[in-house]
Amino acid sequence: QVQLVESGGGLVQAGGSLRLSCVTSGIIFSKTPMGWYRRAPGKQRELVADITSDGSTTYTLSVKGRFTISRDNAKATVYLQMNSLKPEDTSVYYCNVARGWAWRSWGQGTQVTVSS
Repeated sequence: QVQLVESGGGLVQAGGSLRLSCVTSGIIFSKTPMGWYRRAPGKQRELVADITSDGSTTYTLSVKGRFTISRDNAKATVYLQMNSLKPEDTSVYYCNVARGWAWRSWGQGTQVTVSS
């Protein structure tokens, strides 16, 4: 079955950095657009960034210039480098398919907490 396993979250001070990883299985990763999503308490899930099979990327305005999404097709893994973190980035972060592809089962996500 499809598995999406996120890791790399933690507690950091404002201005700090984290690198999230998502290891996938059960999908044809090299052909699949991937995204990072986040869901904070009381809010709906939000697409943070995505990356196509060719490496084209998009970002939500609030993280543009601070976050970088990348992928390693050989490892079937997508990454999110998060710099200059702000308290409002605090959320649970998830990976899944993107660009209109049907979502697969969500993983547990990884908690990112940014202190002020």
